[in-house]
Amino acid sequence: MRAIIQRVKKASVAISGDHIASIEKGVLIFVGIESMDDSPDIEWLAGKIVRMRIFPDEFGVMNKSLVDIAGEALVVSQFTLHASVKKGNRPTYSKAANAAVSKPLYERFINQLGELMQLTPKTGRFGEDMQVHLINDGPVTIILDSKNKE
Repeated sequence: MRAIIQRVKKASVAISGDHIASIEKGVLIFVGIESMDDSPDIEWLAGKIVRMRIFPDEFGVMNKSLVDIAGEALVVSQFTLHASVKKGNRPTYSKAANAAVSKPLYERFINQLGELMQLTPKTGRFGEDMQVHLINDGPVTIILDSKNKE
């Protein structure tokens, strides 16, 4: 699994102009699922996200986690995180899992994240064309990959 984590002051998702979900202070998580992903990937990624110390403490040092600040999460599926442009200029997505595999894993990831946060994450709609709006805070943007554990 791959994820792009962005610390946000606020973020929202719309589909065809209709507001779907929004959060205030927390993280916007774009998540891409690979055909080889399974439960250990979900557990590692969700655990890393909620424990990652990317929020400032009283001294302005990034020393607090999402749980420490009781922050919110907005999760958006994004298969394009597994794009490859090794050949030519048109990306291929052969590493991205198809919907039959990725949708259940995406839902399990959301559930695992919610259990660890003790707060239900907000989400976009899997497989839909979404418009994502955010105010990045910092900016702080971190890329995680469960296969590389980084």
